[in-house]
Amino acid sequence: MIDTEAIKEHVKGILKALGDDPEREGLKETPERVATMCAEVFDGMNYSNHEIAQMFDKTFEDGFEKSTSESIVVVKDIEFFSYCEHHMALMYDMKANVAYIPKGKVVGLSKIARVVDMVGRRLQLQEKIGMDIADIISEITGSPDVAVTVEGYHSCMTARGIKKGHSKTFSYEMRGKFKEDKNLQMYLR
Repeated sequence: MIDTEAIKEHVKGILKALGDDPEREGLKETPERVATMCAEVFDGMNYSNHEIAQMFDKTFEDGFEKSTSESIVVVKDIEFFSYCEHHMALMYDMKANVAYIPKGKVVGLSKIARVVDMVGRRLQLQEKIGMDIADIISEITGSPDVAVTVEGYHSCMTARGIKKGHSKTFSYEMRGKFKEDKNLQMYLR
């Protein structure tokens, strides 16, 4: 679990290290605000992929018992954010596309978006986001045929360091039939 009391103390230390006074009016409540923000934006760190799969395992089987590989479910342009584990910098304007081939059941569409949100709420690399989403969707649906694309901006590249404000990163996680059949990948474009 996220230790908000420790975060408060460390934020006070960072403010002092920056040469500011954590007791001045504008900063007095900053440690508490940052601790509250961290508990919210890093909530996904409290759960394993398996626990997230259990949390959002709302599937429907009626009428899908004999689904074929002709059936594909795609949810596109799921907006979310995350934080880079290297700089704790915001990854923003992110979008995920998630697709799977049903194997006797489908997952509630809102659950796919909730999985993306929860996975985003971790310190991590963008490539890992796609892998984790694919793992979770595969566990929920029982389908090995899952694809996830992720795109977004990284403030560690746009606001600091190299400062390339229009650099967008794309990552792809293709599994099963999506990896084997390039024609299936067109559904993610």
